Amino acid sequence: MQDLFAPADGFQALVLEGADVAYLARLDLGRPDHEVLAELIDQVPWRAERIVVFGREVAQPRLSAWYGDADAAYTYSGLHLRPRPWTPLLADLKRRVEQASGAAFNSVLLNYYRDHRDGMGFHADDEPELGPRPTIASLSLGERRVFAMKRRVARGAAPATAPPLRIPLDSGSLLLMRGDTQRHWLHGVAKRARPCGPRVNLTFRRILR
Repeated sequence: MQDLFAPADGFQALVLEGADVAYLARLDLGRPDHEVLAELIDQVPWRAERIVVFGREVAQPRLSAWYGDADAAYTYSGLHLRPRPWTPLLADLKRRVEQASGAAFNSVLLNYYRDHRDGMGFHADDEPELGPRPTIASLSLGERRVFAMKRRVARGAAPATAPPLRIPLDSGSLLLMRGDTQRHWLHGVAKRARPCGPRVNLTFRRILR
C-alpha cells in the first residue's frame, strides 16, 4: 500500500535533475504551530545519540526520537532504533501529512534542534529498509532553518562545482522527497553563526518489512 490519496493542491515542485521534490508552505495542523512545538519538546523523551561517521563514533549535534508501528525498526549510521508507539499527537500529524502528500507512512524520525549550535551534516536517506525510491515527508516546526541539497558525486569523481541549493523551511511547512532523490542528492541542515530559537523536524517514512 503506497498511495492513499491524490496529492493535494498547494505543493510547489522544485526543478532538480534526478530528483522529485515538492514544497508546501503551510500544512494545516489543526492548532497553532507553537502549541504543537511546545508539546513535542515537553513530552517526547529526547535522546542524545552517538553515531558512526567514517568509522568514528561521534555525538549527534541534536536530539532525536523514533516512533512508529511496532515492527518499524530502523538502522542508520550504526544506530538500531526500535520504535516507540504512536502518541495521539504524532498519529494526528501523520494523518495530516498522509492526506496532504498522498503517501502512507509507518514511522517518523524526530530531530530537535535546540539552538543555532545544532545541525545535521550532508547525507542521504538511502538505508535498505526504506526501499530504492522512498517517499519522505519532512514537517518543520519552530525556528526557520535552511535545508541544503547538493548532488551526490561518485567515489573518485571530481567534486561538484555548483553551490548547494538552499531552501528556507518555515514553521508549518512540509517538504516531500520522492523517487530517485536519495540516489542522486544529499541534504543537510547547517549550524548557524547567530543564536536562534528551537526547531523540531519530523521526517515521516515507510519502513519496508
